[in-house]
Amino acid sequence: MKQETKLALFEQKEIRRIWDSEKSDWYFSVIDIVEVLAETPRPRKYWNALKTKLIEEWSELSHKLGQLKMKALDWKMRQTDVLDTKGILRLVQSIPSKKAEPFKMWLAKVWDERINEIYDPELAIERAINTYRKKWYSENWIQQRLKSIDIRKELTGEWKERWIEEWVEYAILTNEILKGWSGMTTGEYKDLKWLKKESLKDNMSNLELVFNMLAEASTTEILQTKDSKWFEKVKQSSKEWWEVAWEARKTLEEKTGKKVVSGSKVLENK
Repeated sequence: MKQETKLALFEQKEIRRIWDSEKSDWYFSVIDIVEVLAETPRPRKYWNALKTKLIEEWSELSHKLGQLKMKALDWKMRQTDVLDTKGILRLVQSIPSKKAEPFKMWLAKVWDERINEIYDPELAIERAINTYRKKWYSENWIQQRLKSIDIRKELTGEWKERWIEEWVEYAILTNEILKGWSGMTTGEYKDLKWLKKESLKDNMSNLELVFNMLAEASTTEILQTKDSKWFEKVKQSSKEWWEVAWEARKTLEEKTGKKVVSGSKVLENK
């Protein structure tokens, strides 16, 4: 399965989903949707009971259940119950909820956006901008964030050219870059900012984003001068990647007397 992991917002609640480009369908995290519809503080218990009932009744829905790895609250990739779009619509019918109809409308909108984005990628960018605006990010920060996404795509494209495609290998190499310029692993950085499920980059300041972009852009440029292929060979040369951003960060901190890396979340002072 060729996968593209995304987060969607329904009434400010994050719904994890994966796009299967081979089947041209979304696969949604069931537990996320149960949490929204059932409005219970214990969505996992609710879902386990409902799943047991569906299996005992030989429900067609139970046969459509699958599992895919998705990021959990602890930021680790874990097997998660998923359903395709049709399965989710049937799940909605199994959960008494006043949010059922609004959720169906939301699901239709998600699908419509996806179809439009396939034919016009600029719409995906516009949707990202609108999402950040709704969360009250500044226009300057939004532009920085979009640029960071562009730079990240260039980097992952370079990795793919070197036959690196596994998500765990991406995570390890990304961690090398982040730790190199910031002095912290992804987990340590998220702990500093008191983050759980939230995106680290979505909580970086403009300056933090700039240095992370510099580190990732430098990595891309340096890799293009190398002949390294496969994960182990690429990882062996990782020290060269982040030296540029590390030195730039230290120079700026010496001149300003201020730390670049901060425990603050970008929206805390809004």
